[in-house]
Amino acid sequence: MIKQIDHLGIAVHNLDTSIEYYTQALGLKCEGREDVASQKVKTAFFAVGDVHLELLEPTSDDSPIAKFLEKNGEGIHHIAYKVDDIQKQLSLASDQGVRLIHEVPIEGAGNKMVAFLHPKSTQGVLTEFCQPKESA
Repeated sequence: MIKQIDHLGIAVHNLDTSIEYYTQALGLKCEGREDVASQKVKTAFFAVGDVHLELLEPTSDDSPIAKFLEKNGEGIHHIAYKVDDIQKQLSLASDQGVRLIHEVPIEGAGNKMVAFLHPKSTQGVLTEFCQPKESA
């Protein structure tokens, strides 16, 4: 079951420049940075109430974020939903004909297991399910 919106993923060209904008212009506090090798990105997180903003800078030209930036420029990349059973949520989506990018969850940022649904099956919105590793 989907519990809440966990975070919005935002693709950026330069993490340092973007962190400066979010901290200085918006007054938000960067809660931490992390390299996510499985997705070939560096991330930074900001809390806005119960939802986080996840800034994503590619670490490789063949990363999904690099491809997104090349095609679309900087901006919102995905919406992530916190779920209580990621595998069950993937099965439910698949049973409804949704195309899965990940049939099996992978390690993501923030000590979470993540899986993405293809935007061609989700009305154009790249959708992520995430669940803390300890409860996955």
